[in-house]
Amino acid sequence: MYPNLYYLIEDFFGLKLTALKLVNSFGFFVAIAFVASGYVLYSELKRKEALGEFFASDESVLIGAPATLSEIVTNFLFGFVFGYKIIGAFTIDNALNNTQAFILSLQGNIGAGILVGALMGYLKWKEKDKVKLAKPEQKTFKIWPHDRVGDIVLQAALWGFLGAKIFHNLENLSDFSRDPIGALISFSGLTFFGGLILASIAVIVYIRKFKISVIHFADAMAPTMLFAYAAGRIGCQISGDGDWGIVNLNPKPFAWLPDWMWAYTYPHNVVNEGVQIPGCIGNYCNQLPLPVYPTAFYEIVGMFILFLIMWMMRKRITQPGILTGIYFIFAGGERFLIEQIRVNNKYEDLPFQPTQAEIISVVLLLLGIVFLIKSKSWFSKKHS
Repeated sequence: MYPNLYYLIEDFFGLKLTALKLVNSFGFFVAIAFVASGYVLYSELKRKEALGEFFASDESVLIGAPATLSEIVTNFLFGFVFGYKIIGAFTIDNALNNTQAFILSLQGNIGAGILVGALMGYLKWKEKDKVKLAKPEQKTFKIWPHDRVGDIVLQAALWGFLGAKIFHNLENLSDFSRDPIGALISFSGLTFFGGLILASIAVIVYIRKFKISVIHFADAMAPTMLFAYAAGRIGCQISGDGDWGIVNLNPKPFAWLPDWMWAYTYPHNVVNEGVQIPGCIGNYCNQLPLPVYPTAFYEIVGMFILFLIMWMMRKRITQPGILTGIYFIFAGGERFLIEQIRVNNKYEDLPFQPTQAEIISVVLLLLGIVFLIKSKSWFSKKHS
């Protein structure tokens, strides 16, 4: 396992780049997943714009105005955090020995924070000053939905992370009650469906402001979400974030199958779960005492296959809502199946003692079936 990029680069290339200890592997691959998914969404929105399913909206922009105080202050704050934490990590003894603890602490280099913050504020002022006009002009531009992909991805990332944390803590109330602040700010402990629900609400609110068709947008998002889920799980598997299966002592079914694809102990996992690895010194020196199903790997493979299936069929489906329904069925069905071999807390007071993900999966499956049946009567092909 590679808790951060330092260990990954060292293992693959033999290079010891201390700065990479600041880059959490899970966060890095999730960020890559968002960027790559943004491109998938961008491509699909452009295709649907050409089909007449989306339209441009007029947006008025003030050209030639100087930098505002809020812009300068915002840039200063971003620069201050960067200097205080990132530069501080290299100036404070032992900060890089446990980067997660350092980042979540109040430690940092205040001098570097002020210096970088001031530089960022100045650069923002300089950027606006170069194009400043004696009399600022109001200009109108046509903005297409694909032009808003960056903002949409940002909305999804911010609200998705918040939703993932909220639903994780609802699923683990005993851990939350013991350490509520630690549970909220910890990098680990994220529930995908929680992120999906809150991010979906936020994105719908955002696109409705610009009169973007919700159902056509949902159809464009359907393959994107399958791709994003698969790509995001790469971070789970590589870092060993606790998203793994139940103990698997069954004999390997195929001789050609690598051991880690069938039963894995997740050595050097980022959550330090398990027992001490003999001879290992320092942080991230634990591995599971018994091998488990690598469910994150199974989800990577499964969701990429489902993404490819939907990507190939998307141009043949013209009825709005059908792709959304298929996504609900794919996402719900895949997760319900993987839950059978995945470690998760169960609601023991409910019939059948389901997990949170199983309940949401069933809801998604039923919702998908409803969409397939009712889309034709709910959504016309020209408008929704």
